[in-house]
Amino acid sequence: MGKSRGIAQWPVTERPRERLLREGAGALTDAQLLAVVLRVGRQDSSAVEVAMDLLARLGGLQGLANRGQEELCGVSGVGLAKAAQILAAIELGKRVLATPLTTGTRITRSHDLFRHYYPLLRDLRREIFKVILLDTKHRVIRDLTVSEGSLTVSIVHPREVFNHAVRESAAAVIFLHNHPSGDPTPSPEDRALTARLVAAGEVLGIPVLDHVIIGDGRFVSFADEGWLGACETR
Repeated sequence: MGKSRGIAQWPVTERPRERLLREGAGALTDAQLLAVVLRVGRQDSSAVEVAMDLLARLGGLQGLANRGQEELCGVSGVGLAKAAQILAAIELGKRVLATPLTTGTRITRSHDLFRHYYPLLRDLRREIFKVILLDTKHRVIRDLTVSEGSLTVSIVHPREVFNHAVRESAAAVIFLHNHPSGDPTPSPEDRALTARLVAAGEVLGIPVLDHVIIGDGRFVSFADEGWLGACETR
């Protein structure tokens, strides 16, 4: 079997980078776009062939977005430098899709939170629990990651959560976390945790305005469902 030609030996009209510049990114396949990120291939294989291997072995673009450095480097032709390039490109894509949520942004509805955090959390295989600190006009002071859990468990302590709120002089808070399973339906543990957090907020005079759970393309808001009041009476 003959050696594979490197992209440099391809006709200019077929090279992914040149095609992208000439025809636009939309004209390229997933493997060709990934090859532009990789830049070079491996011995006897072009960057496109390495890209095709990555996509085939890791489950396409969706699977690629779920992988870490070690899994990327497990594919022949991908070292630390290429893995870093891929991870950076994926993160940039997520940030482009995320609606800006910066200091001073006023939170008026749960969907605003979903639009911002869904692109950032959708591909994670572990639970991330965040607290969003708000001022008296419900404008964002900052957000913080309080806990990073496994696929099914995320440990959150009210003391740790509200310690941040007190130090930042927050007037109110919103909690948010993802369900890697894709189903945003609150678990009994989610409901119990929310009840504890609401109770702690009442004691400190820092009300909990919402707890949003993000799944695959959808979310659940405790405030929208009228569940925060139920939490308060437990």
